[in-house]
Amino acid sequence: MGKKVIQEIILWQQDFIKNIKLQKRNIKIDPVGNYVFVGMRRAGKTYMLYQYIQQLLNEGHDAHEILFVNFEDERITDIKKEDLHIIIDAYSELFVHEPIIFLDEIQNIDGWEHFARRLADEGRRVFITGSNAHMLSREIASTLGGRFLMQEIWPFTFSEYLQYKGVVLQPHWHLTSQKAEVVRLLSDYFYFGGLAESFSFIDKRLWLTSLYQKVLYSDIIIRKGIRNERSMTLLIRKLADSVMQPMAVKRLQNILQGDGTKINRNTISTYLSYLKEAYLCFSISNFTDTIPQREVMQKHYFYDNGVLNLFLINPESKLLENVVSIYLLRTYGEGLFYYNRNVEVDFYIPSEQLGIQVSYDMSDQETRNREVSALVKLNAFKPLKRSVVITYNEESSIVIGNQTIEIIPVWKWMLEG
Repeated sequence: MGKKVIQEIILWQQDFIKNIKLQKRNIKIDPVGNYVFVGMRRAGKTYMLYQYIQQLLNEGHDAHEILFVNFEDERITDIKKEDLHIIIDAYSELFVHEPIIFLDEIQNIDGWEHFARRLADEGRRVFITGSNAHMLSREIASTLGGRFLMQEIWPFTFSEYLQYKGVVLQPHWHLTSQKAEVVRLLSDYFYFGGLAESFSFIDKRLWLTSLYQKVLYSDIIIRKGIRNERSMTLLIRKLADSVMQPMAVKRLQNILQGDGTKINRNTISTYLSYLKEAYLCFSISNFTDTIPQREVMQKHYFYDNGVLNLFLINPESKLLENVVSIYLLRTYGEGLFYYNRNVEVDFYIPSEQLGIQVSYDMSDQETRNREVSALVKLNAFKPLKRSVVITYNEESSIVIGNQTIEIIPVWKWMLEG
C-alpha cells in the first residue's frame, strides 16, 4: 500500500463530506477533546463524524484540514499498525495544515491504540470509531492513557425516527390528531428497529439479515476464530427466544446439548462476551443476586429490535420488552436490573426507586392483576417513587393505597419518559 492510495482516499473524503445531507443528532463534543465512538454496525458512528466535520466547516475550518480514513475501504484492508504512520506522511505531502484526524472503523487493526496514543501525545486532535465494545476495555483505556473520551453511539430513538419522517411534535400532541400519526409510525420502528440506513429500504428484513450476517461472520466468527459456527448461531437463536426470561449459563448449555451440540459452560460464557463485544446483545442481572450469581444468571436482550425480530414468531411481547430494555440501558447503564426475589419485576432501577413491568396487552384481567400485583409486592420490599406498566397502546392509572401505578403506552413513554 502506497501513499498515493491514501492521498486519493483523503481527497475523496474531503469532497464527499462537504456535500452529504445529514439528519442532525444530539451529541456534544468538547472542542479540545479526542474521542473514541463505539457502537453496533450501522448505528451511525460514521455519520456522527460527518456531522461534526460539517460543524467544523460551518465554524470556518478549511476542508483541507480534514484527514478522514475509513479502514473498511478495500484498498487499505491489509494495512498493519506499523504502516499507520503512512497516513500522516501522505497527508503532509498534500497540505501544510495541522490535520484534524478521523479514523473510521479502525478496530480490526491489532495495536491501533498505540498509534492513536502517539497522535494524541503529539497534540493532534483525533476521532476514532469502532464496532467493538473491546475498545472500551481496561486494556485499551490503559494504552490510550486518558487521552480519549469514550462515547457509545446507539441506533435512532423513536424521537429521532419521527424527525427523520418529518414529524415535529406540537404542544399537547397526544391530545390531538397527531397522536394517530405517531402510533402509525411506531409500527415500523417497533418491528424493524432504529438503524437509520434501513429506513429507506422497502425490504427492511433483507437489509437487516445482511447486517446480521456481517456482524456474525466478520465481527464474531472470523475475528474470534470460532470453529463451532453452529453452536454460536444456535446460541443467538436461543437468546432471542428467551428474551423476557432469566437464563442461566447452565440452562443454555443444556438447551444447546439437547440439540446435539457439545459445548461447555466456559465456552458459552466466552461466546456471550463476544456477542456483547460486537454490540449484538447485552445482559442485565438480578438486583438481589450476589456478584458471582449476577455473572451466571441474566436476562439477555438485543441492541436493536429489527435484528431481534429476525428470529421471532409472534414477536410482539418480546419486542416490546426489548425496546424498553434498550431505552433503559441508554439511560441508566449499569444501574439497570431486573428483580427476582419473592416477586418478579421486569426492570428495577434502584437509584431512581423505579419499578417497571412490560405487558403488550392488559385487556385480560388475569394479566392485569399479575402485572399490578408484582409492583405492589416490590413496593412492599423496596419502596418505589414510581411504578410503571408499559403497554403497546393502553393508558390509565391504578391507585392502591398510597401507590399509584401508571399504565403508559410505549410510544408515549419513549417520547416523554
